[in-house]
Amino acid sequence: MDDHIAAVPLEKAYRLINHGPTVLVSAQHDGVKDVMAAAWACALDFSPPKVTVVLDKMTRTRELVEGSGVFVIQVPTVAQLKLTSDVGSMSLSDTPDKLARSDVQLFSMPGHDLPFVAGCSAWLACKLIHEPHNQASYDLFIGEVVGAWADTRVFSDGHWHFETAHSDLRSLHYIAGGHFYAIGEALSVEAKDVT
Repeated sequence: MDDHIAAVPLEKAYRLINHGPTVLVSAQHDGVKDVMAAAWACALDFSPPKVTVVLDKMTRTRELVEGSGVFVIQVPTVAQLKLTSDVGSMSLSDTPDKLARSDVQLFSMPGHDLPFVAGCSAWLACKLIHEPHNQASYDLFIGEVVGAWADTRVFSDGHWHFETAHSDLRSLHYIAGGHFYAIGEALSVEAKDVT
């Protein structure tokens, strides 16, 4: 594990994706590993922390998630724009060397038998909460977050610091047709005293 990766308390895990980034979903089952991009992922609950992600029926990653019952949601960076586009537009079913062609580097976290994508700014290890109706009808998967980590160069003390980090560490936000935006400047509202 890199020196700049630190654990995030689970009660703060939702903050890793509450700004709406494109995410990478990775999973493995029966010796097969895959990574896909997903634009529709969000925090669902605080305690225990839960997330949702849409995984289309046609994706191989979905098959691996359903088979293993675990997956990782990670936040790719501007430096990973091509990688994110590649894993989002190639299918492991059609391109068996998809991960090599996309230059995906995987690593593991102690205590988790999951493939984590190197170079991201945040990682959420998730245990699938089986909701067969939601999965079949809406492609909607719910995961309980069982581990969370972030790159301390851009996330620390429970908060993102995009405005002071290198621009390559900003998160990606998919629009359509191969177009992404990077997260922009920080804006704050003065907190009002609530009594």
